[in-house]
Amino acid sequence: MATLVGATPLLNAVRDALFLSATVAVVDQPTPTMRRIQLRGPRLRGLTWTPGQHIRLQVTGFRESVVRLRPRDTLRTYSIHQADPDAGTLDVVMFDHGQAATPAKRWAATVSVGDEVNFTRPQGNLVVRQDAPYHLFAGEETASVAFAAMLRSLPAEADVHGVVEGEPDATPLPLAHRLTHVQRAGSAADSAVLADALRALDLPDQPGVAYLAGEARTIQRLRRILTDERGWDRRQIVTKPFWTPGRTGME
Repeated sequence: MATLVGATPLLNAVRDALFLSATVAVVDQPTPTMRRIQLRGPRLRGLTWTPGQHIRLQVTGFRESVVRLRPRDTLRTYSIHQADPDAGTLDVVMFDHGQAATPAKRWAATVSVGDEVNFTRPQGNLVVRQDAPYHLFAGEETASVAFAAMLRSLPAEADVHGVVEGEPDATPLPLAHRLTHVQRAGSAADSAVLADALRALDLPDQPGVAYLAGEARTIQRLRRILTDERGWDRRQIVTKPFWTPGRTGME
């Protein structure tokens, strides 16, 4: 795989300051439509992160993106599924949307054990609010990776509610707390199926904290349900749009 930059020692120093590097240690399939890639390296030892955060991963060469006048193709956002700072490992899980070939999809399909990868440090505000009276999760497959990490961080006795949408007969990513799983018949964009499933949840009378992630228009619909129909304050809702049709690299 092409490195992010490699022309001069100065550029290499800038790269090392802004990016981490690691080697692909494991590639496997936790579900038929998801690919797990485990990164391992000395720069991952002692790495601090909060479950729910993401990295920006280099999926194509920087020079290639500039020549094609598409510099945004260089980096893509992936939620951290799990990280072990003692072992120096970090896992990302990539969902196959079934869309046309993109730089990210080509990278995920061809990356193999031994490849060197460049990526940013963990970042993002989609994290658990520990003082929440209860936790509400809603999203589809792209949200389930961050949700899996966040749910593992909660104690077994935590009051958790939520729904995850998936394709018909798809195998959902395992989660530490039980959420409702629903199947859609069409697109995940602006999903009425997920909206109806959120409406159907039996929630406590008072608001908790909601974590809404996935397709941008669906998130807007879910947030309106909570604010307009259930009387939640927007400050009690954490949103994270990962994608929307016709647009990539929303970070």
